[in-house]
Amino acid sequence: MRRGLLKPLPQLLPILVLAGVSAAMWAAWLGWDQHRDVQPDGSTTGPYEAWQVIGLVLTLLVPVCWAASRRHIAGAVLGTTVGLTVAAFYDWSDDASGLFVVGVVLVMSGTLGVTALVSVVTASVKRDGRPRPGGNPS
Repeated sequence: MRRGLLKPLPQLLPILVLAGVSAAMWAAWLGWDQHRDVQPDGSTTGPYEAWQVIGLVLTLLVPVCWAASRRHIAGAVLGTTVGLTVAAFYDWSDDASGLFVVGVVLVMSGTLGVTALVSVVTASVKRDGRPRPGGNPS
């Protein structure tokens, strides 16, 4: 009975770990920058700079590729998507206009698509790089 309760844990653990890593990386790269820059013409930009978003994406490539290369594709895709979506919702939810929901949906759909693509490519490259049983490489 006890063993049956722990059976889903190996599938759930990569999702939870990657969700935590993704939320932590959001906080490290984007969470500290909360002010908008006012341009000379009066328009505002920000709060994030391009280098911050690029840094977040490049940093998250490491755990996503690591998980996908170990056949934890659901963990790589769902964990990263959940982590970034929750972080974006938390970070942007103080917007009075309500338009932050559009941004959160864009973060969610973009993360889902990109991590799925990266995970499938990583898993297939990893699979093709291994020798096949029987010693026949083709």
